[in-house]
Amino acid sequence: MFAESAAGWLQRRGIHYAWVVMAIGFLTMLISSAALGLPGAFLRPLSREFGWSTGEISSALAIRFALFGLLGPFAAILMERYGLRRIACMALALIAAGLLLATRMSALWQLFVLWGLVLGIGSGLTALVLGATVANHWFEQRRGLVLGILTASSATGQLIFLPLAATLIMHYGWRVAVAPIVVGCLAISALAFCFLRDRPQQLGLAPYGADPRQPTAVAAPWRPDFAEPLRALAKASRNSTFWVLSGTFFVCGLSTSGLIQTHFISLCGDYGLAAVPAASVLAMIGAFDFVGTIGSGWLSDRYDNRKLLFWYYGLRGLSLIWLPHSDFSLYGLSLFAMFYGLDWVATVPPTVKLASAAFDKQRGAMIFGWIFACHQLGSATAAYGAGLTRTILLTYSPAVYAAGAACLIAALAIFLVPRPARSQVPSGRVAAA
Repeated sequence: MFAESAAGWLQRRGIHYAWVVMAIGFLTMLISSAALGLPGAFLRPLSREFGWSTGEISSALAIRFALFGLLGPFAAILMERYGLRRIACMALALIAAGLLLATRMSALWQLFVLWGLVLGIGSGLTALVLGATVANHWFEQRRGLVLGILTASSATGQLIFLPLAATLIMHYGWRVAVAPIVVGCLAISALAFCFLRDRPQQLGLAPYGADPRQPTAVAAPWRPDFAEPLRALAKASRNSTFWVLSGTFFVCGLSTSGLIQTHFISLCGDYGLAAVPAASVLAMIGAFDFVGTIGSGWLSDRYDNRKLLFWYYGLRGLSLIWLPHSDFSLYGLSLFAMFYGLDWVATVPPTVKLASAAFDKQRGAMIFGWIFACHQLGSATAAYGAGLTRTILLTYSPAVYAAGAACLIAALAIFLVPRPARSQVPSGRVAAA
């Protein structure tokens, strides 16, 4: 009832309801990504209170990254079978429950269950697949822009919630710091329940940019079985492009969410920088990333995506190698935040474009889901590996250098992907690139 009334009110004013759905999808992915990155601010508080080592905590947090990625191909099936609204509301409820119940935990296995399994499953159901589904169902035009904005939601979540969490931890303790995320999950879940709809035909609308003269009857739902992602993986595994994109995306996760998002605040603490200013640097990275990701979506329509990824991975690798030598001063960290932040998630639009060019449309989303799963396995590897390095060697530097070197290798490896057909990129732009 709420959605129908809102759609009619907006239509009379020349505004398509697809933008409301995009906004709710943005908020859902924002709060999910904020919840996924929030435990990174809790490494030191949990270690002080419970006596757990950084390696022990990191191993639990690594599980959430792995599940976040591995659920991607199957999340697409769930959304097709049960709808966007049900899956979004269920995911937000799981995230809120996992964070809230963790405030009562007293043993390490409870951390594994709540912030590893529950948080990983909840956030995995609202991964990039949610953004791709919203763009595909509700938009015929401007899909690239919409996907870029939805992808940038991860940066916005970090920008808003990490400094707030660090401040709350400093003044009130880590248990209070989960409250904004929990409240946000419940509020956005209520919005999704009232206003989110699976397809525009449910409201008697055509997708944004589609011919309004086309019939708007609700299409028969596609109900693929849960073996479909495995069949898509089997088909993709015979294509070398899949392995190159999966490997480079593994490095992407290794060098971003698994390392910096999880360990940056703790890393700064080793150099005498307090949690609040360290979280502010992460927020700065998020601000540059918001600009960089949307800009990358624009560039990916105009230039050779392999060359874009070469620069993204190369600059990221150099910035990571330089980080231990930045002296962790305001100037040094600001310089790092700018170069590193501009390409944090900027790799997503070119990778999606290269995957779309290499695979058929019917299974393209699922295949990209597997590529994204490799991204999250890289995140899990870095989340655990960097924590183990810190525990054994009492420094993060080897992990940072290794991630930087891996980025430089990925920058060169991306050229193993065959040059896209000229129809994929405007000819004049390819030459200019």
